[in-house]
Amino acid sequence: MDPIKLDIMSDPICPWCYIGKTLLERALEQEGDHPFLIEWHPFQLNPDMPAGGMDRAEYLETKFGGQENAVKVYSQIVEHAEAANIKLDVGAIKRTPNTLDAHRLISWAKIEGKQNAIVDALFHAYFIDGRDIGDHEVLGDLADSVGMDAAVVQRLLKSDADVEEIKQRDATAREMGVNSVPTFIVGGRHAVPGAQQPELWRKVIAELREQQTSNA
Repeated sequence: MDPIKLDIMSDPICPWCYIGKTLLERALEQEGDHPFLIEWHPFQLNPDMPAGGMDRAEYLETKFGGQENAVKVYSQIVEHAEAANIKLDVGAIKRTPNTLDAHRLISWAKIEGKQNAIVDALFHAYFIDGRDIGDHEVLGDLADSVGMDAAVVQRLLKSDADVEEIKQRDATAREMGVNSVPTFIVGGRHAVPGAQQPELWRKVIAELREQQTSNA
């Protein structure tokens, strides 16, 4: 089957993005010879977040209009994650970061063919280990864990390298009509929003196979 681009708009502090990635990967494992060439793209849930991030409790209460609503929303997220056999430790998260630097790291990882690995590492660090993925030391450590040069990454993070490019790519996604993540763009044409079950992805792949066969 000919390769098909799958562009994923995501933010590493988005729990639905983590769930969506896991469910997609289960479908791809079941398919074996799936056609997708995957690329991750920046979309900041909180583009106006202070550079140093903010206290997690304060963030949740501000975003969801009080502690009660925040607890309700995250209880539903944890429930969905557990149904997908994903263990989140949201209680371990102490700060909500600005994710601009994490997106820069994801962009640099693409050059080395390590994009998927760094996205995995960021999700795990944030949602399971409760680490601050806005912190340069943490980002350098995660880069090292997937085989990137941590010293180079640290040097780049201290500079303004690709800051404007990431902001522009984020803005372009919004101009295209993306207003929530994850959003998956199949073959540059069809948008699949949200964390979808493996069954849906297997159906999409079957339809793509059928199209390629009929066009052959």
